[in-house]
Amino acid sequence: MPLQKEVKEQAIQDFHRHDKDTGSPEVQVAILTRRITQLTEHLRANKHDESCRRGLLKMVGQRRRLLTYLRKTQYQQYIAVTDRLNLRRKQ
Repeated sequence: MPLQKEVKEQAIQDFHRHDKDTGSPEVQVAILTRRITQLTEHLRANKHDESCRRGLLKMVGQRRRLLTYLRKTQYQQYIAVTDRLNLRRKQ
């Protein structure tokens, strides 16, 4: 299930570094967070959708790796992103 175009564009607008930025770790984490939220709601209604569950777990792992990279390279950005997205974080 892809995100709606408006939701994805809004995530890019909220977290971009410059006008044409679509691939920075902050933007990727924001998009993945929105997709994870969407799939979580889907799985609450469809408990036996195992392929969707696998995709969700892969996205969670990808977001975790991006956040780890961000924490190692730009700690202040990591703090800002996790605060804005209300994500738990390691200290």
